Amino acid sequence: MRKILFTIVLIFSLATLYAQELRVEVTINSPKSQTVDPQVYNTLELGLEEFLNNTKWTNDTYQENERIEINMQINITEEISATSFSAEMFIQAIRPVFGSRQNTALLEHADKEFIFNYTEFQPLEFSENAFTSNLTSFMAFYAYVILGLDYDSFELEGGTPYFQQAQDILNAVPNGASKGWSSLDGQRNRYWMIESILSPRATEYRAALYEYHRLGLDMMASQPDVARQNISSAIQKLKSFSQSYLNAMSIQMFTDAKRDEIVDIYTGAPSNEKRSVHSIMVRIDPANASKYTKIRR
Repeated sequence: MRKILFTIVLIFSLATLYAQELRVEVTINSPKSQTVDPQVYNTLELGLEEFLNNTKWTNDTYQENERIEINMQINITEEISATSFSAEMFIQAIRPVFGSRQNTALLEHADKEFIFNYTEFQPLEFSENAFTSNLTSFMAFYAYVILGLDYDSFELEGGTPYFQQAQDILNAVPNGASKGWSSLDGQRNRYWMIESILSPRATEYRAALYEYHRLGLDMMASQPDVARQNISSAIQKLKSFSQSYLNAMSIQMFTDAKRDEIVDIYTGAPSNEKRSVHSIMVRIDPANASKYTKIRR
């Protein structure tokens, strides 16, 4: 009887283990001038990993090899007090490319307006219906954005429910609670991130995410020429989107994640494809125009 009970518990434990969607690794770098006990940062690292990795963010069941890999680096820029901190967060999320051993970045982003309160060992509580803390709202927001990008990469606009969850979190943050949540805080923040994804003008952007990943990268191993043509079609859609929605933050998110990958894809491609893609990428990512010169060689 004890063996049967142990087996049931083990099966339940394994089911729980494979249920979660994210595999997050958090690194916190303390400031050079430090007064807070370093152990506080170690405890926070573990707490954030447990919060992000153990929360059930969707109704779907993920196998271990399906979990989204996320690397999060938090640089503490100021210890405002013993329990209040100002930081910058750098985050990368990747998913595997079908039929290969390669990964592709869904998001590579820096958020430089991250202010939070934390007392060592405090529970990291989060409610989808109410604001509990800037720390957990910030983390949950990015969890849902990444899930939205992942689902969009497998199904046309499949990420909509998760982008909407991120928007709900944003809307629940009280006015003035922290920077980065409001349209008045600048043009490159969480507000504009989600607005430029869910805007009715973003239909072509969302279609481009699907074509680039599912019809492009995931087909590259089996049908490389067709896959590259589909990626070219996705890039054309991004051009059209960038013309209808000037300075959309989602375009910057895409180019930050895909810049080097696109250069690799089109190195060795036919000249006519190279010229077209080079022209578009220079137009939608002008600050990094020099990085696309390799495409034309």
